[in-house]
Amino acid sequence: MLSKMGKEVTKMVNGGVESKSRKGLPDFLRSVNLKYISKSHFIELAMKSGNFNETSIELQRKLLDQSGIGEESYMPRVVFKPGHKINLRDGREEAAMVIFGAIDELLAATKINVKHVKILVLNCGVLNTTPSLSAMVINHYKLRHNTESYNLGGMGCGAGIIAIDLAKDLLNAHQGSYALVVSTEIVSFTWYSGNDTMLLPPNCSFRMGAAAIMLSSRRIDRWRSKYQLMQLVRTHKGMEDTSYKSMELREDRDGKQGLYVSKDIMEVTRRALKANITTLGRLEPSFEHICVLASSKTVLDEIQKDLKLTEEKMEASRRTLERFGNTSSSSIWYELAYLEHKAKMKRGDKVWQIGFGSGFKCNSVVWKALRNINPPRHNSPWNL
Repeated sequence: MLSKMGKEVTKMVNGGVESKSRKGLPDFLRSVNLKYISKSHFIELAMKSGNFNETSIELQRKLLDQSGIGEESYMPRVVFKPGHKINLRDGREEAAMVIFGAIDELLAATKINVKHVKILVLNCGVLNTTPSLSAMVINHYKLRHNTESYNLGGMGCGAGIIAIDLAKDLLNAHQGSYALVVSTEIVSFTWYSGNDTMLLPPNCSFRMGAAAIMLSSRRIDRWRSKYQLMQLVRTHKGMEDTSYKSMELREDRDGKQGLYVSKDIMEVTRRALKANITTLGRLEPSFEHICVLASSKTVLDEIQKDLKLTEEKMEASRRTLERFGNTSSSSIWYELAYLEHKAKMKRGDKVWQIGFGSGFKCNSVVWKALRNINPPRHNSPWNL
């Protein structure tokens, strides 16, 4: 799908990813423990929580060892608290921490007055509150009363690109505007505290994270924009029962909620990716860089094999998985930040971002660098 809007083009002024900054957070959040969690500490805390039997502990230990995640990803400690049942306050606190952190760093980098934001699109798969998370952002930053706000929920890890697509269409309708896109997943609400082995794997992959992206349809912003949106393709396989049922939120026999991932997920992913590539290939035949959603080592291995990608092409995805884990829809922005950190994005280069999500969906977007992107001195999670 083209991003042309009359004579204008959707431009990414900047993107910011949450790097665990406390700046700008409400007082009650500044004391939250943001220290990263190692695999051994994960197991230690899981054992102390009293929620898991021996079989569940050993399964999670095995899954962590095979995950491709390193020793410095982030998790909310509240999920391990003995006798504690996750509640809305836990979810809202985590959401505020990662979302406000990402937006603060974005605004600092772009120097854009938040009052000039016309469009806000926020996506979060599992946590859907009333008021919405997008309303939380409006309240915190005191956005204008006529801000067009959208909150996307239940659309999984591929929703970040859907949010970009929606923002693009809205910018088409509101020429000369800014659109703020925020992508996140709230780990405290994907966490499963029971012993159904089918619901335990996501515990060992999902980690805290968020990304904020500023898009513009203002002519004057072209000189300072980083990227131009070239193509965006969305593929939905929900008409197929196997695909539709491959990922879902469900409850175990004790009423504990967890995320189920089918054993057919890799084949489902292949079919969706093939359909997406078939469409994209007719529109955009070449690119220099790839950001594949860093969901798991197994998925990255299989996609690399299927697409015959080099280790260099997979570097951003693998390093993101290792350092931050699966941050869901924000993952592809951590990967782009990695490419910038390594000074790999040169003027004219195209980067292909691929996201997958429940439903089942495969979405992809291609950006072209409008200039050489120098490694940021600040506002990058890779500087930590």
